[in-house]
Amino acid sequence: QVYKEAYEVYQQRQAEAQTATDADMIAAYGAQLFHDEIDAVYGNPEGDIVIVEFSDYRCGYCKKAYPDVQALLEKDGQIKLIVKEFPILGEASVLASRFAVATKLVEGDAAYLTLHDALMEARGDVSEAMLRRLANGLEIDADAVIDEMDSDAVTAILARNHQLATQMQISGTPAFVLGDQMLRGYVPYDAMVEIVAEVRAKR
Repeated sequence: QVYKEAYEVYQQRQAEAQTATDADMIAAYGAQLFHDEIDAVYGNPEGDIVIVEFSDYRCGYCKKAYPDVQALLEKDGQIKLIVKEFPILGEASVLASRFAVATKLVEGDAAYLTLHDALMEARGDVSEAMLRRLANGLEIDADAVIDEMDSDAVTAILARNHQLATQMQISGTPAFVLGDQMLRGYVPYDAMVEIVAEVRAKR
């Protein structure tokens, strides 16, 4: 019993230390997290709460989180969501992210957000043919996007996101930065609502 209690105290201290470290990292890398001009924004650009999400289009938990996050943005109305492309699940993930970033560079933010939605809702394997089909359905110029996919500009953006994730000790997706907290992994809608309320209450 004594050992169990001691272990629980140890675990609590470890969790608190991790929280402190996360808050320090968020403060240290705030400019890259919250003010990178290349990032597209969902929700309310003037919102009082900012969420940064690192995601991968082939990540099952990212797809599971997607409708919850969208519902949160819609129902709250005061949240700004910044999406960071973080393809870590193989070549098809990189292909999808390159296509998405290239869409942003070629067609702009609105087209990128529409494509992001479509990729998050898509099922099945990612391939160039599949991406071309999606783009055509969304009236995105697939040829122009494919020409841009392997550009230095796209490579630099993905490299920057990977470097930031490494600095933030993020190794999986989804990962969310919310206030001074880091949420690693899928967080259900109700828990997200509670965390947003906590962050607001601290102000």
